[in-house]
Amino acid sequence: MISLKGVTREFGTNVAVDSLDLEIPRGELFAFLGPNGAGKTTTIKMMVGLLRPTKGSIFIGGYDVTTQFRACAQLIGYVPDQPFLYEKLSGLEFLQFVAEIRGMSREQADRAIAEQTERFGLSGFLKDLMETYSHGMRQRMVFAAALLHDPPVLIVDEPMVGLDPRSTRLVKDLLRQRADRGGCIFMSIHTLSIAEEIADRIGIIHRGKLVFLGTLEQLRRELAAAESSLEALFLQLTMEEEAALAGSANAAQSGPKGHP
Repeated sequence: MISLKGVTREFGTNVAVDSLDLEIPRGELFAFLGPNGAGKTTTIKMMVGLLRPTKGSIFIGGYDVTTQFRACAQLIGYVPDQPFLYEKLSGLEFLQFVAEIRGMSREQADRAIAEQTERFGLSGFLKDLMETYSHGMRQRMVFAAALLHDPPVLIVDEPMVGLDPRSTRLVKDLLRQRADRGGCIFMSIHTLSIAEEIADRIGIIHRGKLVFLGTLEQLRRELAAAESSLEALFLQLTMEEEAALAGSANAAQSGPKGHP
C-alpha cells in the first residue's frame, strides 16, 4: 500500500532524508523510529503531500503522491504531530467540514461522526468550540477526523502525545485492530515500549538514512542481544552509528599519511 523508492529530501545543503526505500503492505503496523531530527516527520510530510521529494517517488495504493495526489488523499487518514484545529468551530462543525471535503454524503457523514465521536469519547463536547478543548481532546478529535472516511492507509506522527492512559490504550487497540483487518498503518513514535508492544516491523532512521528495517527479533539477532528491550537496542544501534560517522569524519580530516 505504501511504497517509497529512492526518496531524498534536501533543504539547501542539508539532506533531511537520504535515498529512502521502503515498502509497507496491507495488514501491517509499521513503526518508524529515530532520534529528533532524523527525518521522520519530513518523510511523513512527503507521504501525505505536504512536501515534495527532491528525488525519488512515493506511491500510496499504486498512485503517485506527486502527480496523483487527489487519488492518494482519498486513501489516507493523517494524524500530524501537532493537532491543528479551527478553534472558532465547534467539534461538530469541524467534523462536518472534514466530511464535506472528503466528499461524503450527509447520511454517511452523520453515521461516521456518531461512530467516531462515540469511540473517542467526544460526543458530549461536539457543540463546544474547539478553543476550549484540552490537548488530549484535540488529539482525539484529530483521530476522529482522520478516520471519518475509513481510510485503508493511516499515517500517524507521534499519536500518543498528550493522551491519558485510557486514551492511549484506546489508540493502541485501534491501530492494532485496523492492521489486523487489513489496514496499512505507518506510525512514527518516540515511545519505544509502545512500538515494541504493537508493531509488526520497525524501521530506524538516523541522519536521514534507514539504518535498520525488520522485526524486533531480527534487530536482536543483528546486534547479538537476545533479550534486550527495543529501547536498549535502539540506543545501542544509534550510538554505534554515531561512532561510525565520527570515525569516518576523523579519517577524512586526517587524510592520507605523507612520507618524509
